[in-house]
Amino acid sequence: MGLKIGSVELQNPLILAPMAGVTDLPFRLLCKEQGAGLVCMEMISAKAVAFHNRNTEKLMQMDPMEHPVSLQLFGSDPEVISETAKAIEERPFEILDLNMGCPVPKIVGNGEGSALMKDPKLAERIISKTVKAVNKPVTVKIRKGFDEAHINAVELARIAEASGAAAVAVHGRTREQYYSGNADWEIIRQVKEAVRIPVIGNGDVDTPQKAEAILQETGCDGVMIGRAARGNPWIFRQVLAYLENGIEENKPSIEEVQAMMLRHARMQTSCKGGYTGIREMRKHISWYTAGYPHSAKLRARINSVESLQELEELILTRIKR
Repeated sequence: MGLKIGSVELQNPLILAPMAGVTDLPFRLLCKEQGAGLVCMEMISAKAVAFHNRNTEKLMQMDPMEHPVSLQLFGSDPEVISETAKAIEERPFEILDLNMGCPVPKIVGNGEGSALMKDPKLAERIISKTVKAVNKPVTVKIRKGFDEAHINAVELARIAEASGAAAVAVHGRTREQYYSGNADWEIIRQVKEAVRIPVIGNGDVDTPQKAEAILQETGCDGVMIGRAARGNPWIFRQVLAYLENGIEENKPSIEEVQAMMLRHARMQTSCKGGYTGIREMRKHISWYTAGYPHSAKLRARINSVESLQELEELILTRIKR
């Protein structure tokens, strides 16, 4: 049940999607432990790397325990992206991904992310130049299209393949949709039929059953899980158990959830320092506890927590079924 992307062998086809502000080093490690076959880093600005931005350097932290890992660059200048890719190739990531799917207005306004789907010729130059610049496999993440009037995922996937990309990930929504409505898996099937390189399906996979369904309905080679992993790194373990053995695992117990949150908080503060680590944990705790009784009150309390000790006390005393 593995997946090969270029020269990189994954143990399984389950991939943690790159998510800005979410898939930092601590979270990737937790998802890897739970069975993710590949973890993707937060998207990184090629221009910021070129200018040696200090915050960008922090984003590129990696750990031997998380491999294989994919580093994702975004930008719109073929020269800058390819030169940046070459400059960082010696870093210990296995796969280089090019972001052509981010829907955020600031990114799109700069002609980056999903804006590149409106300019296939520029996308082609970026991919081909980057592929030629590095020896590691280059993958591309795209969407269904920019909007319903411009559905061109198949065209972009063919361009990616012809330009030397090792795989393409397809989110079944347009940029205009952001994350609303339902993901269109039919477009993923069309892309799979149009290219020979591995196709990774993305969108609405939030249960083991949906992971199996997207594989069966689209024929895709891999499954990318994004928002459903927030506060739920166990999803990779659950999907694997279901795909491999048909086992429907129980949801994690309250004790497991507490233990995961405590570990996550300690890793976060160790990695980013107390001040930043605690503030970044606030959103993670909200995701972990969504659906629990009194979770709204808990979220209000979390926002006033200032230290790891306070956070640990809150987790151990306030989170109950």
